[in-house]
Parts: sequence; C-alpha cells; structure tokens
Amino acid sequence: MKHYGLIGYPLGHSFSQKFFTEKFAQENIDADYQLFPIEQIDLFPTLLAENPNLCGLNVTIPYKEKIIPFLDELDETAREIGAVNVIKLVLPVIAGSTRNPIGQEEQRGLRVKPAMTETQKPAMTELTLKGYNSDVIGFENSLKPLLQPHHKKALILGTGGAAKGVAYILRKLSIHYIIVSRTPKSGQISYADINADLLRDYTLIINTTPIGTFPKTDVCPDIPYKELTNKHLLYDLIYNPEKTLFLQRGEAQGATIKNGLEMLHGQALAAWDIWERG
Repeated sequence: MKHYGLIGYPLGHSFSQKFFTEKFAQENIDADYQLFPIEQIDLFPTLLAENPNLCGLNVTIPYKEKIIPFLDELDETAREIGAVNVIKLVLPVIAGSTRNPIGQEEQRGLRVKPAMTETQKPAMTELTLKGYNSDVIGFENSLKPLLQPHHKKALILGTGGAAKGVAYILRKLSIHYIIVSRTPKSGQISYADINADLLRDYTLIINTTPIGTFPKTDVCPDIPYKELTNKHLLYDLIYNPEKTLFLQRGEAQGATIKNGLEMLHGQALAAWDIWERG
C-alpha cells in the first residue's frame, strides 16, 4: 500500500483527505491518505521519521512557503512562485548521493540555512524530497473560462503562498495586479486604499486569505462592496462555505462569483499526476 497525506495547521475538515480516499476506493487503488496537523514546521523531520513509507504529501496553510528549506529540489514552477503545495518523495538516481538541500541555496535573493541535518532525518537518508505547485494548475483552469476582455487588472487579497500562485498565473495571462495587505510593503496597498476609482479599473478581485472560512462565516475582506458592478468578477479560493460572505456581497451587486472548489479538484488531480508519473 502507498501512503499519502496532508500537512498544515490546523487541519479540520479536509477536502484532500475526502477526495483521495474516495478516489482510491472508486479506482481500486491500494493507497491511503492521512492528515498530519503539525503545530510548527520544525516538526516536519519528526513526521518523516515516524512515517518512513510516505510517497507524497500535500501542503496547506501556513506552510506552503515555510516548507521550502526542508526540500531537496523544486520544480521550475514552484521555484519561480516561491510556494509549494505538493511534495514527492522519491529514491535518488544514485543511491547514497550527496544531499543538496534547498535550504542551502538562495531563494529569491534570501539566504536561508539548511532546515534538516542527516541526523535529524534518519528515515529519509535514501529519499529525495521534491516540491511542486499544483495550485496554479487548478486556479488557471478554473479562472480562464470566466475572464472577459475587460478583466485586465486584478486585486489580490492576501500575501501568503496562495497569493504567490495566483500572481504567477495572472502574470502568465498578462493581467496586471496589485496585492492588498493589512500591513502593506513596498508595491502593495492597504484595504483602506481600495475605493470607487480603483474598482472601476480593477474588475477582477481574488481572495487568497482564509477570511470567511467555516466556521467563521460571518466575516469578509474589508472592501467597498457597494462600488462593485456586473463587470466585476470575484474569485474566492475558499470552498467551505460554498458561498462566502465575500461572494454573497459581490453577487448582490451583480458581480460574477466563483469559489475555490473547482480549483481544489484541479490541483488534487494534478498532485496525483505528479506522484504517479515516472
């Protein structure tokens, strides 16, 4: 039996566990999928040591960026994005080859220290951990059918790993974007900066934050919803609830809305393809 799982914290209701458990049962795949809620990313080496038979992992909030120093390799897309949501655990081409952790490289101009030593990771000495990003596949395939010619500028709400994946796809689609943050850095804006003038041009708004996720469904990102029109497209990466308050308030103004469920299906199928391909 092959073993897969999800790391993140907290892990309550998990789409991934339900999706893969049902997939394995329906397709008679001899595999299981477990949840691994780790309170700190520093516990990752212990998790690997205690589960030496893992073949692959998904990564969710808040570790899509923090996991990178623990990996041996990144695929080109994950490296450019700077976020990982899929890890493939594989035997190296040459057994006993020297490890070259990502943590020893410069990531986007930042020097980071190796996250694990060989003694910290005894169960993984013969395995290589390679990171991928399948979020972008699910997001792009879900977003593109909704785009209209006037969707030339976008607001990305949030700054985490998911936001980086969204930004990557918007660049690919030649859609100009601005990142919105509660604590904006250079090149970003705050929620207070979003006004009617801005929203006339920025007709695509993507929520990458967890605001509005079950059970806290009575909150939403702080934007001027009354300024939205039927030209706006609101996309929420959240899938539980099906229609967040963010989407409800946009819909009330005539905006087109989309939740993250189709994206999740797409990224999960892409993750399985990564794990299974040679």
